[in-house]
Amino acid sequence: MTIPVAESKNTKVVTVFGGNGFVGRYVVRLLAANGHRVRVACRRPDLAGHLQPLGNVGQIQLVQANLRYRWSIDRAVEGADAVVNLVAILAESGRQTFDSIQAKGAGEVAQAAASVGAPLVHVSAIGADENGSSAYARTKAEGERLVREAVPDATIVRPSIIFGPEDDFFNRFAAMSRVAPALPLIGGGLTKFQPIYVGDVAAAIVKAVEGQVEPGKIWELGGPEVLTFRQCMERMLEVIGRKKALVNLPFPLASAIGGLAQFVPGAPLTPDQVELLKTDNVVSPNAVSEGRTLTDMGITGTGLAPVLPHYLVRFRKHGQFEANRGL
Repeated sequence: MTIPVAESKNTKVVTVFGGNGFVGRYVVRLLAANGHRVRVACRRPDLAGHLQPLGNVGQIQLVQANLRYRWSIDRAVEGADAVVNLVAILAESGRQTFDSIQAKGAGEVAQAAASVGAPLVHVSAIGADENGSSAYARTKAEGERLVREAVPDATIVRPSIIFGPEDDFFNRFAAMSRVAPALPLIGGGLTKFQPIYVGDVAAAIVKAVEGQVEPGKIWELGGPEVLTFRQCMERMLEVIGRKKALVNLPFPLASAIGGLAQFVPGAPLTPDQVELLKTDNVVSPNAVSEGRTLTDMGITGTGLAPVLPHYLVRFRKHGQFEANRGL
């Protein structure tokens, strides 16, 4: 089967670090659909074979790369016309630390891109703050600084919490709702989010790769709705048709629980994640006034309503057959 691709006179060889992740697969698919040749740089290419059917034969290449080893980064960007860095972690594990991946690793990718003269699109996060209480936020900010040092006109993209079929937010709490009598509202559930659909994030990144947005800016990406943590949980429970108590969990208690939970495989909660939840995760007023938002990129944000039911249906009591009960 041949995958339709767009006719373009400006096709590129694009190296995508972290292209096998949640956001990465959408970026890779869109780049391939637009006719680009995509080089997916990841630690385990043997686990990324699901990406190759997203393009035509030979259009998507898998290469091994690890941000802790500069030689592998240089090899991955050799001959590239553009570079995208999507690599990030939500919790530290062994040598995979926030500093090695989100700070130093981001700087190494930027230096490698500069060495071959390739434009760079670097994905950071809303909340990146060099003075933040969270190590995640601080290393994201440090990563941005190192990127700017190496590639001054790099395009930096800061999304809010990203939702979609493979997300680790709505899926996690929906799974929890199947077995837990109640769901926790960390800090009372007052933290604000601006959930953005993964397809919209991918579209923004590809626009930047193709030179359709002004480089050298920090773009803050949020969806059309601003919701509190509580409202996100209420929306999710409504979609999956479950009634669960929402229990306030004060920050100090959440941090204590995270201190123990961080050692559980998969780290369901860490103290650093609790620190992140103390700050709203929404597009800043400066980004709005300066024209550095999703809308300013020419992209209309997708809301939760058209998307959540399609992938959370599996968490309903009777799955996709829920609506047909009693017929």
